[in-house]
Amino acid sequence: MLNRIRTSLRDSLLVKQALLEDEALQAELARAAERCAAVLRDKGRVLFCGNGGSAADAQHLAAELSGRFYLDRRPLDAEALHVNSSYLTAVANDFGYEHVFARAILAKGRSGDALLAFSTSGNSPNVLRAVEAAHGLGMHTIAFTGRNPGQMGQLHCSHLFAVPSDDTPRIQEGHLLLGHILCELVENMLFGEGGGVSER
Repeated sequence: MLNRIRTSLRDSLLVKQALLEDEALQAELARAAERCAAVLRDKGRVLFCGNGGSAADAQHLAAELSGRFYLDRRPLDAEALHVNSSYLTAVANDFGYEHVFARAILAKGRSGDALLAFSTSGNSPNVLRAVEAAHGLGMHTIAFTGRNPGQMGQLHCSHLFAVPSDDTPRIQEGHLLLGHILCELVENMLFGEGGGVSER
């Protein structure tokens, strides 16, 4: 049992070490944060989607923006698309589960908004359709996958972060870490010293 604990801790550290050494990924993360900050500065909206643990990550990160991260400041327009269970089950029942996020985007999204899409495999049908719907509206798309981005890698997302692991829990830990950094950067750009966005 202790060996399994140590193996999981070691594997998690190795993924984070790989992220730490990937300067291209870090530069891309900075660009994605700048894009999200610009969306929110222009009164746009940041939407999130994912399934299972990735849905939990999507909701967690939406809360970091719509609530607060480090700074006491005004809320930002950020939402995870799965949180209305009546909507989710109605659309899944009437149209199919693969449509649940795309239809929400068609209702809520606007040109210039951003979608953060999480799929450890890169092949989740409802997440892929969400990205396609966002593209159709002229939204920015930021994708988070595992080492192999799967079909997501073919959708020409604005930014794509392929966490260097094939193990779902390790991938999700990487997604949450990158998402936290993105939220911190966005908050600082908008509300930190010289951010230029009023708190009222």
